[in-house]
Parts: sequence; structure tokens; C-alpha cells
Amino acid sequence: MVVDVPVTVAGGQPTPGEVAAMVSATMPRKRKRAVYQPQSEVGAAPAVAAAAVTPAPPKMGRSKTKSVGPRGNPPSKAKAANRVVCLDGSAPGYHLQKGSGSGSQSWLIHLEGGGWCRNLKSCASRQRSILGSSRYMESQVEFAGMLSDDQDQNPDFYNWNKVKIRYCDGASFSGNVKEEFQNGTKFFFRGQRIWEAVMDELLLKGLRHAKQAFLTGCSAGGLATFIHCDDFHALLPKDSRVKCLSDGGFFLDVEDISKQRTLRAFYSDIVRLQDLKRRFLHCSSSMDPGQCFFPREVVKDIRTPVFILNPAYDAWQVQHVLAPVASDPQRSWLDCKLDISKCSPNQLEILQGFRKELHDAISELKQKKDWGIFIDSCFIHCQSLNSFTWHSPSSPRVNNKTIAEAVGDWFFDRREVKELDCEYPCNPTCHNLIFAKPFKG
Repeated sequence: MVVDVPVTVAGGQPTPGEVAAMVSATMPRKRKRAVYQPQSEVGAAPAVAAAAVTPAPPKMGRSKTKSVGPRGNPPSKAKAANRVVCLDGSAPGYHLQKGSGSGSQSWLIHLEGGGWCRNLKSCASRQRSILGSSRYMESQVEFAGMLSDDQDQNPDFYNWNKVKIRYCDGASFSGNVKEEFQNGTKFFFRGQRIWEAVMDELLLKGLRHAKQAFLTGCSAGGLATFIHCDDFHALLPKDSRVKCLSDGGFFLDVEDISKQRTLRAFYSDIVRLQDLKRRFLHCSSSMDPGQCFFPREVVKDIRTPVFILNPAYDAWQVQHVLAPVASDPQRSWLDCKLDISKCSPNQLEILQGFRKELHDAISELKQKKDWGIFIDSCFIHCQSLNSFTWHSPSSPRVNNKTIAEAVGDWFFDRREVKELDCEYPCNPTCHNLIFAKPFKG
């Protein structure tokens, strides 16, 4: 069945690059298509096509898009300083699939992922890609998993209003730098403004009347979900049910195999580049700038209920946090990073230590009754936008619950959900990714 659904634009992954990866088993899937329709507002931005935010089986649905650029005369300097734009100055956007029936006043917002850029060189590269410019974004985007409108695949949220916000700022929708020029080249670090502009427009389109609202995100978008969760809640009516979900977004501040904190150094560069430290009030002056950006710190101030969906052996983190290329000059970890079944006993022991780091990092969150947790023992990254991993007869299960069932039970308060899987390789329902090459960092 193919369904054409209009997708709108805003006022204003991970796949961090192409991934050659496959799931060890696949199933037939229904296809869905959502068609983009531009708006007429001067400040409107394009709804643009999705990057492959997770290594997954073939796409299950796509939405056609168009690009809507600036109109009229060039903006004045004052206006330019306040423009809501991607890294390269092009207009950002989102896809909207309208809800129906009992879901017409319920909203699910998804923040796209796709890594980050840490310096002007890497941000310049993103400016020439779908992760930094709407000019390069393909014309279609998938709506699958928790964005699906198929009741069999998505039983609790199939008929909701669903929005996929495109990611093109390089810092998890959190930068807000007024200046346009960096070393003589134009860069726009305005993810916070993109977030605010999209929210303003969605409120006018019905979000302000939502009886239920769910902010979600994958990878870098999962981190953005932590960052914006309370802001999102504050926009909604006080009697609304409002919750958040981060999928594959709980990145860990851990030592890699060479005893370096690679991701902390990476995050520190992002925080300095996009002037993010003032965005994070939880940061003390004694903290390394990069620490402010880690979920373990960000969640300390969140008051809204959040669901943490993460694999204990997150494939992206294993490849770029635990065993990055620089820490493994002999490439002794390459086979293990491509296929967890090829890890040596010593490598598996290190991976079990990584799993323990995750459990330690969320130990306090396990005690929060209104928070939900689903930690499976799979080797994968992001599981909510793939109908195969989200909810199917062969989906990964913990305590005999699919991810969709656990999330639905938690969102609607049917039960407290703290699903914590055993150690690899205990779970036969996992479909662990097998890579031809690692994720791009």
C-alpha cells in the first residue's frame, strides 16, 4: 500500500554519512510515501529529504520535497543576523503528516540525527551535504517505525500528527551565533533558532491544542531531545500529556581503548565553535566544555518524563567512542567494529565494560518512576525509525516486549517500564548490524 501525504515547511544520520551496513535478516515491508507541499510564507523553509540516519534494511516510505529559498530583496544586516538558516545559509525545514480520527489532537515530533561538526573544516564539508544545506537534500524522506501510519507497524501512534524536523546545523539544534563570518567564510550556527522557528509554526498548525505530545529524536537528534525536552513541554497546554524519547542518543563520556576521552575532546570543540556553554546552565566553570554536551549532564535538569532507548553495544559509539581509528593504529579492532560476532574474548570483555558504563550513567534515572528505559543487548544504532526493529514479528525483544510495546506502555502509563537486557550474546531476538565499513565519524 502506498499513501501520499502532504509534507510542509518551517518558518525559519547517526548516520554521519553514507553507511554500507545490513541487518542480518529482512522482512517484506509495506511502502508509504509522503509528498512535500511548500508554504507561501516569506520565511518558509523547505521540507527536505532524509539522510539514512540508521543503517537499515531498504527504506519503507518516502516523501517528495521541494526547496523554498529566500524571496524578495537581500535581507538587511539586522535581518541577516536573525535569519533562521542551515550551516550554509539555506532554509531549513520539516515534514508534516497530518493525524486523523482519535489521533488528530496528538503530535509526535522527531528530530533527525546525523553527527556533528567540530571545526570550520568539517562544517564546511557539511555545508556541501544534506547535513548542512537544504540545497543538497534529496527529494524524498521515509516515514517508518514510530512515524509509520500503519497500525500494524505502529499501534499506538499510527494516526497521530507526525513531524520530522531536518537536521542541518551541526550541533544538535543548539547553536545560536549571531556572527555569520568565521575566518572570512560564511557559517551559520543557528540550530536553536531552527528549533524555535519550527515550534512556532507547528503551534499555529495545531500543536498548541495538543492533548498529547511526544518529542523524539535519533542519535544527534536524540541528544537534541534531551536538550529541548523541557522547552517543548513548556509550549504545550498544562493539561496535556507531554513526554520525550531519545533513541541512540545517550552518548557516553568514557575512555577509549588508548585511555583517551576522544568524544569529550570532540564535544569540547563543538561547544567552543558554536558557543554552547552558555546554553547549558548545568555546567560549572570547573567543567571541561565538552562535558556540558553529554546526556549524563544534560538530564540532571530535565523535569519532563523521558524514555531512554539505547543498545548496550551502540554500534556508532563502539566505532567512534570506544575504539576510534586514532586509538587503533594497528586496526586490531576493525573486524570487531564491523561484526560483533568477530570480537575476541578480550574485546568482548571491554565491550561488557562499556555496557557497564552505560548502566552506571543511567543508574539514578532507573529510580525515576516516570522515566522509561529500554536497553537491549544488540549491536545497532537507532531503532525507532525502522519498522523491523520498532515493531514486527521478528523485532528485538526484552522481557518479551518489542520496543513499540514498551514505549507505548510507558507513554500511556499502562505500566512502569525499565527493560534492561542481559549481556551479549544472551538475546536471540537481536538483529546485530554487520558493516562493510564503519560509520563515518
